[in-house]
Amino acid sequence: MRDVGRRRVFIRLALPLALVGIAVLVVAAILLSHRSAQAAPAQPIAFSHGTHAEAGIECLFCHPNAMRSDVAGMPSVQRCVGCHQTIATTRKRIQTVMGYWERGEAIPWQPINEMADFVFFSHQPHLLAGVNCETCHGDVGKMTAARPVINMDMGWCLNCHLNQPQTEVARLTDCMACHK
Repeated sequence: MRDVGRRRVFIRLALPLALVGIAVLVVAAILLSHRSAQAAPAQPIAFSHGTHAEAGIECLFCHPNAMRSDVAGMPSVQRCVGCHQTIATTRKRIQTVMGYWERGEAIPWQPINEMADFVFFSHQPHLLAGVNCETCHGDVGKMTAARPVINMDMGWCLNCHLNQPQTEVARLTDCMACHK
């Protein structure tokens, strides 16, 4: 009989403690995901999107894969050298770029925004629908270092998909639209 009483006391104490533990873990996960959405990864070259934006260079010039494949990708060293063989050649950063080119090495850029492996995302339909880069990536042209400005999680994506024309909502909120 004593064991039954002890079990009841344990269950009465364990259940609230487990719920508190789960709540703490959920809050921690939310805070950590928000924190990671604000950090700028270290880059091999201090790159200024602002300089390029002020010169009138469109995002798709350096990130043309956004219209050709599922991933926008990082600009190749060849893309950079295409302009910088003649532009700003005396600047240290450009000389660093040229060093990668001369060694035949890719610039090891670090991704700014990454999706989970189970998410299928393509820039193509978003660009074709008129969604501009700043909608998801912020005003990169005014950032000292490119960084994530939002946590691109399922809730954020669904919020946008639910605010589309009613005739498109069912297609855009189908699980298979993003999870393939």
